[in-house]
Amino acid sequence: MIAMQYSFTLPADYDMTIIDRRIRDKGPLLDGFPRLRFKAYLSARKKDAGFSSSENLYAPFYLWDEPEGIDSFLSSPGFATLTRDFGWPSVATWLIWQADLGPDLAAARFATRQILPIAPYSNLADTRKAACGEAQAALDKGALAVITAFDPGAWRQLQFCLWPTVPEPTNAQIYAVGHVSLPNPE
Repeated sequence: MIAMQYSFTLPADYDMTIIDRRIRDKGPLLDGFPRLRFKAYLSARKKDAGFSSSENLYAPFYLWDEPEGIDSFLSSPGFATLTRDFGWPSVATWLIWQADLGPDLAAARFATRQILPIAPYSNLADTRKAACGEAQAALDKGALAVITAFDPGAWRQLQFCLWPTVPEPTNAQIYAVGHVSLPNPE
């Protein structure tokens, strides 16, 4: 598996209902997309009643079964439309250490994403073990899904969680989840 995310920072006065409408209209189009384990359509508002972000963001997060899914999506007309509307994003990818996915990902209403540096010459086995322990702690707190992963190009680790309710305050980026695209039932 491989995780992927791109993010668009939008102006402080951007009408975020445009993003809400885009998610509502486009979200179901990726339901059943080949090789996609899930796509969480994420947004964050600079001013929000439930939580706030330092910026207005549109930042979908993907978990792919295999890298060919990324190529299929980035080569698709849907991604071409996205880049026409918002610009050419930098696409971050992470290799999966552990993916814990509950049975009801569609119930996710919030997500958290924390990216931490991996120090040079770190013991990666110990780093992975600690990250997987933190993943279990998030599951124990009610997370519907927890992804732990790393980027060996930039030496960063990722913890991404889906939640049914606003999570406890954290230093992670918090997002609202507008839709979760899932594989077709077999």
